[in-house]
Amino acid sequence: MVFAVLAVTAFLPGDDRESVDYSDFLQRVTRGEVDEATYDNTNGGIDFTTSTGDFKTVGPTPLPEEDVALIRAETTLEFKTPQPSFWASILPLLIPVSLLILFFIWMQRRAQGQMGNIMSIGRSKAKTYSTERPGTTFDDVAGYEGVKQEITEVVDFLKNPDRFAAIGARIPKGVLLVGPPGTGKTLIAKAVAGEAGVPFLSVTGSDFMEMFVGVGASRVRDLFDSARKMGKAIIFIDEIDSIGRKRGAGLGGGHDEREQTLNQMLAEMDGFEATEGIVMMAATNRPDILDPALLRPGRFDRQVIVPLPELEDRVKILGVHLKGKRTADDVDVNVIARGSPGMSGADLANLVNEAALFAVRHERDVVTAEDFDSARDRALLGIERQSMVRTPEELERTAYHEAGHALVATVMDANDPVHKVTIIPSGMALGVTMTLPSGDRHGWDKAELEARMIMAMGGRVAEALVFDEFSSGAADDLRQATNLARHMVTEWGMSDAVGPVSLSDNNPVFLGEDMMQSRNHSPATQKLVDDEIRRILIDSEERCHELLTEYRQGLDLVARALLEHETITGEEVNRLIDVSRSGPITTAEPADLAEVDDA
Repeated sequence: MVFAVLAVTAFLPGDDRESVDYSDFLQRVTRGEVDEATYDNTNGGIDFTTSTGDFKTVGPTPLPEEDVALIRAETTLEFKTPQPSFWASILPLLIPVSLLILFFIWMQRRAQGQMGNIMSIGRSKAKTYSTERPGTTFDDVAGYEGVKQEITEVVDFLKNPDRFAAIGARIPKGVLLVGPPGTGKTLIAKAVAGEAGVPFLSVTGSDFMEMFVGVGASRVRDLFDSARKMGKAIIFIDEIDSIGRKRGAGLGGGHDEREQTLNQMLAEMDGFEATEGIVMMAATNRPDILDPALLRPGRFDRQVIVPLPELEDRVKILGVHLKGKRTADDVDVNVIARGSPGMSGADLANLVNEAALFAVRHERDVVTAEDFDSARDRALLGIERQSMVRTPEELERTAYHEAGHALVATVMDANDPVHKVTIIPSGMALGVTMTLPSGDRHGWDKAELEARMIMAMGGRVAEALVFDEFSSGAADDLRQATNLARHMVTEWGMSDAVGPVSLSDNNPVFLGEDMMQSRNHSPATQKLVDDEIRRILIDSEERCHELLTEYRQGLDLVARALLEHETITGEEVNRLIDVSRSGPITTAEPADLAEVDDA
C-alpha cells in the first residue's frame, strides 16, 4: 500500500509555477504587470499571471482589505474555496480500516491453521520412501551376510510374491532386528528401502507419543491405513522398545497411553493377511523388555540378530569408512581390525574419523598407522592429561602399580598380550595397562577368568610389596575382580562350594511387576555366595603376590622404564622381563635402559 501511494503521488501532475514573495507580488500589481490573480481561501495561496509567465505566492489569511482594494484596482482578483476530491477525503479513513481488515483476516487464518493441526494430530508422522529415492542399498552394508540373506527374502517376497505362493510358503509378517547399539540396524532398514522397490514407511517409536490421550493409537491406525492404500509396503519402526514394553509393568493400569498404543499395534498386525503384501520391520537393542504378545508367531515371528562385527566384518566395514581417506602405506586394514575387537560399526567409523583428526592435528597429508593407534587409545583409554602435575612419589607409585599389572599379564599365558603400558593420566585413570586379544573371543574358561582377576590384583599387590601399604588407586581393579568373581559364583557355576546353581538377579526390572518380588535364594545361600567370592579374591591376591615376589627384578625394571619413558610397549615389557630372568639386578638407583641391555 505504501508503494502504491508513492507511485500514485509520483505520477500526479505537479505545479510548475515559479514562487515569489508576497511583497514582490504587490509591487508587480502596482506596476500593472499582473493580468489576473486567484486567491485560495483555505491556505492563502495566490496564483497570478503576467506577460512573462505564471507565478505563485502565499499571502496573509484572510487577505487585508487594503490589499484587496489595491489588487482589484489594478487587475482582476478572484476568490476560490477548492473542494477536496472523493479519494482525498476517504483515503485517511480507508488506510486504517484496511489495516484492521487485513489483521482480522490474518488472525482467522492463523486460528484455522491451529485447528487444522489439532484435527490432524492423530495422523501418522511416517516418512515415505519410494524407488526413486533409494539412498542406501545392500552394497553399502559391509559384512553381515547372514542378516542380509534373511532380509533379502522379505524383499524378494514383495517383489515376486508369486514364487512364494506357488510353493505355499508364507513370508513372516514381522521382522525384528535385534543387536547392540551401533551395529547398523537402521542402516540395514534403509538398505531394504533402497532394494525393496515398494513404498517404505519409516517411523520411530517416539513419534506415537503425544501430550493428548489416544494420539498414539490413532497414529498407529493411520499408519496401517496408509500402508494398505499403497498395496505392498514395508513399515519400519525404529526403537520399538519405547512403545513395545511389557504391559502391566506400570502402576497406572490398562489406561496407560503407551499400553493403548501397543494394543492398537497388536490389533492392526492381526488385522491384515500376508497376502496383502504389508511387512513390518522393527529395530531394538532391548528385546528382553518387549511384550511377549508382540513377539509371538504371526506378529514379529522372526528375529534377526545383528551382532557386533567379527574380524572379517570389521575388515569390510573399515574398508567402507576408509574410502575417500588418504592413508599412508603403513596402514593395514587387517591390523586395525585385529586391534579393535568388540567395536561396533559406529565405533569403527568414529575410529577412522579420530585417526584423520589426529593426522590433521599433526599437520600430516595422509593418515598413518600411528594416527590409528592414537585414535584407538583415545577411544579405549580416554584423552591424555599431559598437564596434570604429580609429585615424584605419586609417579613412582603409579609406575609400580602399572608395572604390576603388566608383569602379571605377561608371565601368565591365559591373559591377553600386553599392548602398551603408560603412566600418563588418561580419562579418569592415573595410568593404564592396555591388553589386546589376539582374536575375537566369545567365552572364557575358569583359568582365563582367574588369570584376569590375578592381573587386576597386580597393581594393588605391587604397591603393597614395594611400599608396604595400599592406596586408593586400586578401586577400579577391585571392582572388576569382584564382578568377575560374582559372575563365576552366581551365574557360571564355577564354584565347588555353591555348585551348578544360577543365582543371578539380572532379570529386567519393571516398576510394579518386580517391585515386590523377594530374593530368589535364602540368606544362608547368600552368605555362602559372599564367602566364596571373598575366598576367590583372596586366593587371586595370594597368587599375584607369589608371582610378583618371584619376578621382583622384572617389576623393578618395568617400573624404572615407565619412570624414564612414561610409555612403553608390550614388546619392551617382555624384553625387560627376559633380562631380569638372566641374572639379578642389584643396583638400587633407577637403571638406565642401556645398562639393562648390557646386563
